Amino acid sequence: MDVSNLSGKMAVVTGAASGIGRETALELARRGADLALCDVDQDGLESVASEVEALGRKAIRRTADVASSAEMERFAAAVHAEVDAVDILVNNAGVGVGGGFLHTSLEDWEWLIGINLKGVIHGCHFFLPPMVERRSGHVVNVASAAGFVATEALSAYSTTKFAVVGLSEALHEELSHYDIGVTTICPGVINTAITRSSRMVGPMATEEARDEVVRAYERRNYGPELVAKNILHAIGRNRAVTPVSPEAWTMYFAKRFAPRATAWLVRAVSARERGKRGL
Repeated sequence: MDVSNLSGKMAVVTGAASGIGRETALELARRGADLALCDVDQDGLESVASEVEALGRKAIRRTADVASSAEMERFAAAVHAEVDAVDILVNNAGVGVGGGFLHTSLEDWEWLIGINLKGVIHGCHFFLPPMVERRSGHVVNVASAAGFVATEALSAYSTTKFAVVGLSEALHEELSHYDIGVTTICPGVINTAITRSSRMVGPMATEEARDEVVRAYERRNYGPELVAKNILHAIGRNRAVTPVSPEAWTMYFAKRFAPRATAWLVRAVSARERGKRGL
């Protein structure tokens, strides 16, 4: 797909009120696309929709929880009342849980899986069939570098992101028969509000631990606008998998070409973190 000029195209972005979703919506609008946006944050959603409209593009917006099939069905119906099929689907909405498996409650699991995995499934379920019927378009599923390498501090989060990577690989094969591209975006350490909104469990459930994570992401200072540009670049190149940021590329290649060394490094980092927390 030519992403230099998206005039006449309709793009869906979930989790559009902030972070990667917001920046992706704005980057799509700058290139001429109209937008269909959803989020649970009504104020943030209205803010980004207003910015899209200020760029001269249409902005359909609906407050919707991607974990709810009913809400996503209503969102898709509103979009399909305007267009027969969307051209770009960006399943971006995501949340985090920091901590090990033994400290993660079933309620935490249900919340995380509902948004990070079922949100992607719902987006694809309700928006893909018209794209398949038309036989064109592109799907972007935002996963994470934690979908390459799992750590005990991100046990549940990595589980959902590994699942998104696997689903995207399967979709890439299936949808190629309909001339629909599928890209998995795997960001590394990106400075967004997820560090403040994530649930922290077990020994990580302290303000000190959260502040440490927030400061680390702020020091890294790799902004979501860079992820948005990588998303558009990946769509243009029809890339199946795109790590974003140097550390994400390092994890991607390390897991494939040096799995034993990667496992040793993960254990070493985990041991250091345990030591810092007196475990």
